[in-house]
Amino acid sequence: MEKLQALKKTFNSDIKNTDDSSEMLDNLYIKYLGKKGAINNIISEFVKLYPNQKKEWGPRINTFKKEVETALKNLQQKTLSSENVLNSIDITLPGIKPHIGHTHPITQMKHYAENIFLTMGFKVVDSLEVDDDFNHFETLNFPKGHPARDMWDTFWTEDHLLPIAHTSTMQHRILKTHTPPFRVIIPGKCFRYEATDTVHEHTFYQIEGMYVSKDTSLAELIGVLETFIYTYYRYKIPYKIQPTFFPFVEPGLELLVEHKLKSGEKKWLELIPAGMIHPNVLKMAGLDPNTYKGFAWAIGLDRLVMLKYGISDIRAFHKGDLRFLQQF
Repeated sequence: MEKLQALKKTFNSDIKNTDDSSEMLDNLYIKYLGKKGAINNIISEFVKLYPNQKKEWGPRINTFKKEVETALKNLQQKTLSSENVLNSIDITLPGIKPHIGHTHPITQMKHYAENIFLTMGFKVVDSLEVDDDFNHFETLNFPKGHPARDMWDTFWTEDHLLPIAHTSTMQHRILKTHTPPFRVIIPGKCFRYEATDTVHEHTFYQIEGMYVSKDTSLAELIGVLETFIYTYYRYKIPYKIQPTFFPFVEPGLELLVEHKLKSGEKKWLELIPAGMIHPNVLKMAGLDPNTYKGFAWAIGLDRLVMLKYGISDIRAFHKGDLRFLQQF
């Protein structure tokens, strides 16, 4: 009964290559178990065998027939299960929306602030994130050993470079490469070695601004800052301007805005340190302070965003909490 052996191989191959469709199952049933199927053809030849051959091949044929029936029954169960799953899915229902990324709120407001200054005639210049001592301190009227250097708790690398503690590190380069009159803003990321709290963070963003010409004044600086604040917040936010000291400006001032704490208490929060560029800073860049004047500022971008959205803790920006970030 060579035909039986060949039929077994064919059936095993068909089972392996079949899919889970009802149509394929019906075709296999007809092919092997139908009235004119392969097994009935073998049985019709079985009656022609000698008695001793029937004793040997009869049980084998019956066993094979049961194997085929069992295999097709299992395949039927599998097919029905697959079809039930497919039938239970309503393809007309709306799908689950994927999580789509978007820009960080600080990045959004950075672009917004840049656009405001662009309309005021300022050009955007990128800041460095790592600089040397010369540009970071000496060109800004911080000679070596100057006590004012203690105002900045800076990180240092082994090769005596430092992640910038303020975007003012770009001032000397701008003064050397631009011919007055010019207006530039310099957005950048800053790093300071200090304890964090609700309004202080070791990594934060600033937007440096510079304007140098022959006839600028402190009144013009205040006008630029007021225009920016009103345009940015779109309402008259309470603020005040008070004198202060920075080695690279003379006179120096800072713009403070009213900030509401978690407790509900209101306090003044420093937002924009600024002032007229110090004559020594101009001299270091080869400009005559008797001919040219300039003013500069450094806006704390993180605090700017805090105040716009009523956020009470600056550390929320860098925690990576999607529940917070997805609000913007």
